[in-house]
Amino acid sequence: MRALAIAATGMNAQQLNVEVIANNIANINTTAFKRARAEFTDLLYQTERLHGVPTRAGEAAVPEGANLGLGVRTTAIRNLHSQGALTQTTNKLDLALDGRGWFQVQGPENETLYTRAGAFNTNAEGQIVTAEGYVVQPVMTVPQNTVEIVVNQSGQVYARIDGQAQLRELGQLQISNFANEAGLTPLGGNLYRESTASGAAVTGVAGEPGFGKVHQGYLESANVDPVKEITQLISAQRAYEMNSKIIQAADEMAATVSKGMR
Repeated sequence: MRALAIAATGMNAQQLNVEVIANNIANINTTAFKRARAEFTDLLYQTERLHGVPTRAGEAAVPEGANLGLGVRTTAIRNLHSQGALTQTTNKLDLALDGRGWFQVQGPENETLYTRAGAFNTNAEGQIVTAEGYVVQPVMTVPQNTVEIVVNQSGQVYARIDGQAQLRELGQLQISNFANEAGLTPLGGNLYRESTASGAAVTGVAGEPGFGKVHQGYLESANVDPVKEITQLISAQRAYEMNSKIIQAADEMAATVSKGMR
């Protein structure tokens, strides 16, 4: 029976939906995490009777046909890059972007990767790096006798050197934008890679038109709404149960037919 196969696609779809929701909830405290949403589309239709075709020559066309859908399939798992709330940390190397944009970091294969998780630190050479040790681009080295690091909203980085009245400029953070942020390839570790779907990176300075501002001493929180996620989880669970009941009903109908043929 086709109902068995159709309901099976529905159960697979809702199982994937629950897995996406589970990942959102698991990362509710992950810095700058962007929630995802599973998107689905209907499968091909099987035509039992064409519409718009006359049943016999000279007669009026059939106004409605009979097209049976064969289930559902996954089209995408979309990352929703909406702004997360900013949380104050008072850590001078915690940076948050308020608005569009991505920090640039040097990946393990010397490729440019992108992140919004600005929980930065310094390595043994004094370079500003991510929590995973990837160097922030452009490379900036903090002198050993630095007593304070200052980052303004434009992404200019300064160091207050012990014994010096004037701040020393270390560099300018470069911010990147993309035509289609949803097309970025997630790599884990709060990192993303440019792809054909995302388009090429457009680099600029924080605070310029189209680019967000940098806030020192803040981190961007995950944009996960726990109430919304739980509501969607309940909805997905109910949909899964309904599809399972269809399979049960179709199985009972098939059993009735087989008993009648004995």
